[in-house]
Amino acid sequence: MSTLHSKKRFLGKLRNLINLPYQLKDFENSIKYFQNLQLLDQTKALQAASKNPLNHFGKKCFSQTDEDGITLEILRRMNGLSNGIYLELGVGDGMENNTLILAALGWKGVWMGAQELMFDIKRSNQEKFQYIQEWITLENVAALVKRGLANLQQDKVDVISLDLDGNDIYLAEAMLEAGLRPKLFIVEYNGKFPPPVQFKIDYNPTHEWIGDDYFGASLASFNTLFEKMNYKLVCCNSHTGSNAFFVDRTYEHLFGDIPAELNDLYVGPRYFLYDRHGHPPSVATVQKIMTN
Repeated sequence: MSTLHSKKRFLGKLRNLINLPYQLKDFENSIKYFQNLQLLDQTKALQAASKNPLNHFGKKCFSQTDEDGITLEILRRMNGLSNGIYLELGVGDGMENNTLILAALGWKGVWMGAQELMFDIKRSNQEKFQYIQEWITLENVAALVKRGLANLQQDKVDVISLDLDGNDIYLAEAMLEAGLRPKLFIVEYNGKFPPPVQFKIDYNPTHEWIGDDYFGASLASFNTLFEKMNYKLVCCNSHTGSNAFFVDRTYEHLFGDIPAELNDLYVGPRYFLYDRHGHPPSVATVQKIMTN
């Protein structure tokens, strides 16, 4: 074999080695792409097969999965899409949560959580949006909510979303007992425990979720609380089986097509999140929403 031929073979192998990381990355991206397609297909099938017509409206805009579409349909039935007030506890970095879609509708609102937001809060419209960066506990939640709403010159709220991976049921009860009466209350439940199982973690002001099954409360436990407070469960989202939507019974007549039995509303845990769904949210988009 000639020296020239040997050199060409060597250079060819070297190029393959150099390109290997890029080839592996392309392969990984392809796998994620097909996983997302499969998740989307499964979600559409689950939505279509659901006994609950609200799940047919599931759609992801800024929520983790299909919560945005369910929220909008519930509010549409209440004729409540305009000029509302939202409150969300546990908003992450501000790029993906349940009330960003309401901010995009022009609503005023308060976010609360311990995490830094990715966009510049100082550039946001302070007359329409307040962020309280605090660790939330049973002892301070009522005061923090009151402060946030007072900064917006408001004393009521139309939608509350709560997702703190821990003491959620205790905080929900505290806010309701403090006089907050939203039309819609969204909570994350622990889907591992189907009805009629009553389960909730012990209250711990320093609780941090470590990724296991010790978090929150079961759907049946949340339902017991909200029924006591005169709320009706109308939906559990079909994509993940983790978010429950409760409406003030004043609006119960608008949801006559919703299954009456808790077991028919319950959706079991399906904790499969999209790696990417459509165009990813950008800081510039969220900044624009919060600045208007």
